[in-house]
Amino acid sequence: MCGLMGFLSSTGSADERVDRVRAVAAGMRCARHRGPDDAGTWNDGDVVFGFNRLSIIDLEHSHQPLRWGPPESPDRYALVFNGEIYNYLELRAELAAEFGATFRTEGDGEAIVAGFHHWGKAAVSRLRGMFAFLIWDTETRRLFGARDPFGIKPMFTATTPDGIGFSSEEKGLRELTGPAVVDETALQHYLVLQYVPEPATMDAAIRRVESGTLFSLEPGGVLQAERYFHPTFAPSRISGAAEEKALYQRIADVLDDSVGAHMRADVTVGSFLSGGIDSTAIAALAKRYNPDLMTFTTGFDRDGFSEIDVAAESAAAIGVRHVVRTVTEEELTGTLPLIVWYLDEPVADPALVPLYFVANEARKHVKVVLSGEGADELFGGYNIYREPASLAPMTSLPRGLRKGLAAVGRALPQGFRGKDMLRRGAIDLEQRYYGNARIFRDEQLPPVLRTYSPARSIRDVTDPIYARSLGSDPISRMQHIDLFTWLRGDILVKADKMTMANSLELRVPFLDPRVFEVARSVPPEYRVQGHATKVALRRAMELIVPPHVLNRKKLGFPVPIRYYLKEGSYDWARNIITTSQTEQYIDPAAVLKLLDDHRAGVADYSRPIWTVLVFQLWHEIFVTGALKPVIPEPTYPVFL
Repeated sequence: MCGLMGFLSSTGSADERVDRVRAVAAGMRCARHRGPDDAGTWNDGDVVFGFNRLSIIDLEHSHQPLRWGPPESPDRYALVFNGEIYNYLELRAELAAEFGATFRTEGDGEAIVAGFHHWGKAAVSRLRGMFAFLIWDTETRRLFGARDPFGIKPMFTATTPDGIGFSSEEKGLRELTGPAVVDETALQHYLVLQYVPEPATMDAAIRRVESGTLFSLEPGGVLQAERYFHPTFAPSRISGAAEEKALYQRIADVLDDSVGAHMRADVTVGSFLSGGIDSTAIAALAKRYNPDLMTFTTGFDRDGFSEIDVAAESAAAIGVRHVVRTVTEEELTGTLPLIVWYLDEPVADPALVPLYFVANEARKHVKVVLSGEGADELFGGYNIYREPASLAPMTSLPRGLRKGLAAVGRALPQGFRGKDMLRRGAIDLEQRYYGNARIFRDEQLPPVLRTYSPARSIRDVTDPIYARSLGSDPISRMQHIDLFTWLRGDILVKADKMTMANSLELRVPFLDPRVFEVARSVPPEYRVQGHATKVALRRAMELIVPPHVLNRKKLGFPVPIRYYLKEGSYDWARNIITTSQTEQYIDPAAVLKLLDDHRAGVADYSRPIWTVLVFQLWHEIFVTGALKPVIPEPTYPVFL
């Protein structure tokens, strides 16, 4: 896992534009945490490539930018590649057998570029892994790139008057575009979702290359992107105990196969471990491939906000060495500006903070960790997926009756039990479910957001996604939405940015195309049954996961911000709200009222307040430049 940057000139003078070569070099210095082991640049008349390497496979070779070509033109292509290809050995063998391809290294990068040479863009679908890459063909003068199916690895892009840039980090592109400029539509979406949905970013000058897409581009041309990965859920029918047992075995087998593939590395691999089934299953399977596996967990020193004890019990049950990192309130508030700097983009998920600290601790011991992200989206793990069943008595009624129930709900006093259920039962799925987080409701935004416009709607983002799942059951449609919103907008952003901040590679075995092929076939009733979620996954893991974890309620890495903002962090939050230069967008008086009402116990406003605070810190770092976190140099034990 590494950091890349590229610039394609529209004028054919990249080698003469010293400022562009210097901008790429400066952008790579901003992202040195992504790859402190090695750095390199390369350019010709059209392209400048830069690369920071975190050496994981073929440690002594596989330097990037990497050159490869067929025997008649051995340096035809230049490659920069962030990620890992887990089936690279098989691809190299196939390319050698079918085409006589030869390789100069023992790494996975050459498998990508040789595959592209022989198979063209079809090579992307053959890759099993996480990736974002750029390939420059020096003969056709054409740039080709792609991003992995689920969006595990990031890629940003920005167009300038003299070309187009690509980077693993937005900070790098700002060496080309200048200070960030707030995208007002993105800000409104962010306050609803706690993240900016792809392909936008909070910076109006920068966009994301979407997950599961590939693209090509010629100097002076327009980026031509196409989706190569179309994830849909296609539940099968299960009839009888034998087919049910076979389903559980398929899940167990494919997950074991994926973990085995994700353990491929020339460095030590560890695993994150919380108190839930997802990370415990990954760790238990990983121990089969590394008997000396180390696991890592984190928590806060406050009752109800730590899974340290459960994780330690799980570690003992599966027989692994376990390391714990406890986070304090002072560390949370003191480190948040640095975390936002690493993020590049405001993401208001409080779990970012403990994830940053556990990654920092893990990097003292290992260079790669496995984690359980993606299990909920693939196997139906979120409690909200139980809602279609609970609302079924209302959603099955004629629309007129549903509107009548909605009117009854509106007449009920605030806080009356069942009021919200009547409201949600009266509206269609497309209107009530935007993904797995909702911070500000539409009626709450105008007092806080001075640039609020009723013409902007989250449905502008979600309706095209919902259109692709018409005819599917409600749970499948909700999971499908989460793949394109919550997973790639929040979960995978924090996973990448917080581990890379510590030069630690994170791998996610659940987000594997082979695992998805099995998960997509699981019937809805084997995902959610009554109050139980991830039913089939839990049954499949019965012989792998310790019993105390199997049906335990999911916590993850919880953060006690609702208490902190009432207590020791109140003045800290108030200072950010009153000193940030965001009055053009945010009404500070309205946010201060939320903070005071929260402290007085009127309601729990911790998440809306936190969402505003993260935006304000981002604004002061990347827009005004008034806040300059001290960025540590990446230094780690030499044996890693």
